[in-house]
Amino acid sequence: MAQKTAPDSTRRSERSRRAIYDAALELVGEVGYGKMTIEAIAARAGVGKQTIYRWWPSKGAVLLDAFLDLAEQANIQLSEKAGLDEPAQDIPDTGDLEADLKYVLRATVDEMTDPKFDAPARALAAEGVVNEQLGADFVEKLLEPQLQHYVRRLRAGQERGEVAPHVDVRIALELWTGPLAQRWMQRTGPLSHAYADRLVEYALYGITPR
Repeated sequence: MAQKTAPDSTRRSERSRRAIYDAALELVGEVGYGKMTIEAIAARAGVGKQTIYRWWPSKGAVLLDAFLDLAEQANIQLSEKAGLDEPAQDIPDTGDLEADLKYVLRATVDEMTDPKFDAPARALAAEGVVNEQLGADFVEKLLEPQLQHYVRRLRAGQERGEVAPHVDVRIALELWTGPLAQRWMQRTGPLSHAYADRLVEYALYGITPR
């Protein structure tokens, strides 16, 4: 008599985790962060709410991990589209700083204008202002790793003479990431590839006559 194979608890847990991620992302887009609850996430995912509380302390923590996973999946898809064997871990370094920055900023605009990214990103950014721990986690797990991509690319540019040696690269990167985030958050104007390109050009070459 064949022996029954025990259920794979790891696989089951991963299915539950994936269902919870999907449920959180769907709900924040449908009802907003304020009306999203752990109970609603559990019901949508088909799991008990205690399963969620076993892994996360709050709905904000659930949404943050779901968004991190979404960003990771998007990076995998972008890398596959570019014909890379592995997900890109840094900004492309073609030796042309302007082109590299425009490429990445355009991809960022595409994400910001995609509804599946927009709703959870806005919810996390807003909640992070009033929830200190979530805000710190948002910076540590999502924002800072993204900014470090720019830091490494700019430092490589400094080594090759593309960027002046005295430039503080952390301040420099804010010349394009700051305005982009401000326009996205406050909806002060349209987000487009053309806008992303102008930010890079103004940051690299200034606004005064040359």
